[in-house]
Amino acid sequence: MRGRSDGGQKKRLIIALCVVAIFLGFLYAYYGSIFGSSSRGAAALEYGSRSLRKLGSSYLGGDDDADGKQYEGEEDAIPKTFPVCDDRHSEIIPCLDRNLIYQMRLKLDLSLMEHYERHCPPPERRYNCLIPPPPGYKIPIKWPQSRDEVWKANIPHTHLAHEKSDQNWMVVKGEKIVFPGGGTHFHYGADKYIASIANMLNFSNNNLNNEGRLRTVLDVGCGVASFGAYLLSSDLITMSLAPNDVHQNQIQFALERGIPAYLGVLGTKRLPYPSRSFELAHCSRCRIDWLQRDGILLLELDRLLRPGGYFAYSSPEAYAQDEEDLRIWKEMSALVGRMCWRIAAKRNQTVIWQKPLTNDCYMEREPGTSPPLCHSDDDPDAVWGVPMEACITPYSDHDQKAKGSGLAPWPARLTSPPPRLADFGYSSEMFEKDTETWRQRVESYWNLLSPKIEADTLRNLMDMKANMGSFAAALKGKNVWVMNVVPEDGPNTIKLIYDRGLIGTTHNWCESFSTYPRTYDLLHAWTVFSDIERKGCSAEDLLLEMDRILRPNGFVIIRDKQPVIDYIRKYLSALHWEAVATADSSSDADHEGDDVVFIVQKKMWLTSESLRNSE
Repeated sequence: MRGRSDGGQKKRLIIALCVVAIFLGFLYAYYGSIFGSSSRGAAALEYGSRSLRKLGSSYLGGDDDADGKQYEGEEDAIPKTFPVCDDRHSEIIPCLDRNLIYQMRLKLDLSLMEHYERHCPPPERRYNCLIPPPPGYKIPIKWPQSRDEVWKANIPHTHLAHEKSDQNWMVVKGEKIVFPGGGTHFHYGADKYIASIANMLNFSNNNLNNEGRLRTVLDVGCGVASFGAYLLSSDLITMSLAPNDVHQNQIQFALERGIPAYLGVLGTKRLPYPSRSFELAHCSRCRIDWLQRDGILLLELDRLLRPGGYFAYSSPEAYAQDEEDLRIWKEMSALVGRMCWRIAAKRNQTVIWQKPLTNDCYMEREPGTSPPLCHSDDDPDAVWGVPMEACITPYSDHDQKAKGSGLAPWPARLTSPPPRLADFGYSSEMFEKDTETWRQRVESYWNLLSPKIEADTLRNLMDMKANMGSFAAALKGKNVWVMNVVPEDGPNTIKLIYDRGLIGTTHNWCESFSTYPRTYDLLHAWTVFSDIERKGCSAEDLLLEMDRILRPNGFVIIRDKQPVIDYIRKYLSALHWEAVATADSSSDADHEGDDVVFIVQKKMWLTSESLRNSE
C-alpha cells in the first residue's frame, strides 16, 4: 500500500509541475505580446531597450505621484525611449478593448450592450508603449477631398466595402477607399436624403438648417458618417455615434475622412452629452430595440433633444406591413405618444417625431402614466458613468417660460451669451471677455504655427479642457472642427458649448479617450497637466495617450506652468516629438497669467516591419 501511495504522489507531483510550467509559459507569451518586442531593428527612427514605468502609474491613475511632485522628479526617472507596441495593437482603444473584457472575464450583459461600453484596464494591464502606424501608412488626404476618399493603407479594412457593396457605403479603388455618400437607407446619396427630410418638414429651400434654427445633430448608428458629412455644407454639425461593434472601423473611417465622430453606444449609461443639446436626432436602420426596458433608450434621446427637437427615424417599422413590424410600430407609437411626442411628418420609409416645447403635455397626462417624470433631484446634465433612467426629463423654469431653448440662430448663437450661463453664475460680460481672450490667444497660436502649416494642414482638432468653448469659437473662419472636451470633475460647462452651436463630450483625462489611434491633427491642452497632477494621475500616461490620439506630423499646444513645460521637454526624444515654438503669456494680447505656451510636433515614424511591408 505504501508503495502505491508513493507512486501516486510522484505522479501527482509531476502533473502539478507540468501545469505550473504551462501556466508560466502562457504568462510569458501573453505579457510579451502586450508590451511588444524591443528588438524591432532599424526603422525610420531607432528604438532602444524597453523602458518600463513605475508600477503605480496607469490609465486609471496611481499613487506614485500623489504628493503632487511629479513635475519636479529626478532626471533619471525620465525614460530615454519607449518600446513600440506589437503591430496587432496598432488600432488599440484601451477602454474599449474587447480582448481586455475577455481576458478579465468581466460579467457583462450582452443584450444591454455593456460589452460596447467603457471598461478601462487596471494598472497591471496598461499599455506603456508607442502605438505603431499600420504598414504603408501615409499622411491623410486633406479636407475637403478626404470626405470622399482616404488611403486604404491607413485603415486596411475592406470588409465593409464588400458587406455594404449594394448600399454605396464605400468602394475600394486601387490604393484608396472611396465614399460615394450612400448608406443603408440612402443608397443614392445622403444629400438627396437630407433634402427630403427638410422637404418633409417644409423648411425653406429644402435646407435642413431651417435658416440657422437647426444646428446640432446626433446621428445614432452612423455607419461611416456620410449623413453627417453631407450636413456640413448646410452649416449643421453632427455628432456621429457608433459602437466598436461588428462594423468596428466605421468611426475610424469617419475621423479619417475629417468628419466629427465618437465611439459610443446606447447601452446602460447615459451618453456623455448634456441635456437639451441637439435639435435633431437621426437613426437610419440603426438596428436599435427602442422598446426595451420601458423605452429607456428613446427616453435617453428625449433627454438630449432640445425643446421642439426632432427625431428622424428611417426603418422598416415605419412602413412595412408584416405582422412583427406592425406590432413594433404600434407599440412605439403608443410609447412616444405617452412621451408627448407628435408626428411632424411621415413619408414612405421615414417618420419624424417632434418633442414638445413646454411641460404642458406632461402635466396633462393621467396620474401613473408611464414613463414617469424624473425626480426633481435628478441632474439631467450629470453624465460621466451615470446610469440611464426610464423617465422623462422636464424642462427648466427658463425653458418653460421661453417655450423653447431661447437660442439665437446660427451663426449668431456662437457669440451670443447662452441662456444657461446663469446655471454657473456667469455674467454676459464674463462670457464676452472669455470669447475675446481666446480669440487673441488663438491668433497668437496660429502665428507661432504659421511656419509649419498651410490652410489645409489641420482638420480634426481637440480642445482637452474647453471651458466655454471659446477656443473652438475663435476657429470659426478656418476649415476645421473641434471636439470640445470638458473634464468630468470640473464645472459642467459642456452645455454652454452645445448652446453655442458647437459639439463635444465629457471625459476624465486619467483614462484613455474613446477614439482610435491617429485621429486628431491638433490637441490643445490648457492646464490639463496641472489638473491631473492635483488628481494624483500620471502625466506620463497622459503623454502616451496624447501620442496615441495624435496623427503623425500632428501638433500639440500645451499651455501650462513652467515646471510642467520643463517636465514635458524631457520626454520629447522618447516620444519622437520635436519642439516647434515656445512663448510666455506676456506675448498674448491679454497679458494675463504666468502660463507658458509650448508647441510640439509628432514626427512621422514607421517600424522596420512597416517599411518592409510598404516597399
